[in-house]
Amino acid sequence: MVKRDVSEQPIEIWMEGYEVVEKIAKPCATSASVLVPKGWIGKKVRIVRLEP
Repeated sequence: MVKRDVSEQPIEIWMEGYEVVEKIAKPCATSASVLVPKGWIGKKVRIVRLEP
């Protein structure tokens, strides 16, 4: 398994978009998942971690 360096300090991110949802990532096999609205299927999305 490769450990990636992940910043534990907040960074400023500016995005322009159409809709925002805030959710908790849930365990999913060996990863995590965030469910988004069904209407987002096939759309480009971005996920931003809000906590260290």
